[in-house]
Amino acid sequence: MTEAAIHVEAQQPSLQLHAHAPGATQAKGQQHPIRLYLVVWGWLFVLSACSYLVDYFGIHGHLRWSLILLFMILKAGLIVAVFMHMAWERLALAYAILLPPALVLVFVGIMVFESEYTHLLRVVFFAPTA
Repeated sequence: MTEAAIHVEAQQPSLQLHAHAPGATQAKGQQHPIRLYLVVWGWLFVLSACSYLVDYFGIHGHLRWSLILLFMILKAGLIVAVFMHMAWERLALAYAILLPPALVLVFVGIMVFESEYTHLLRVVFFAPTA
């Protein structure tokens, strides 16, 4: 009977061996240095200041909107990469989250170019004839 008990115990995995094995480290999550967050916070402050300076210096037209959108995308990228921990995710997950908005921006760009053509056609064909 003791041989059967020893045989049964040998077949069952012991949880205690895996829980506190010598030399094994227990991962409690990634710890990033506070300096990284302070540097990113500083860059966000600088980019926000640059965005406000565009209005302060009175830049108008396409340059104004291009600069504001550029600063906005840079700030959003920093926030997503560091504060939402996307920089430390697997590449497949990063592509799954970041690729669809990038493609939406491409399609918006295509629509901007097509809108000028559509507007021209409407002006030509729906213009009142005198």
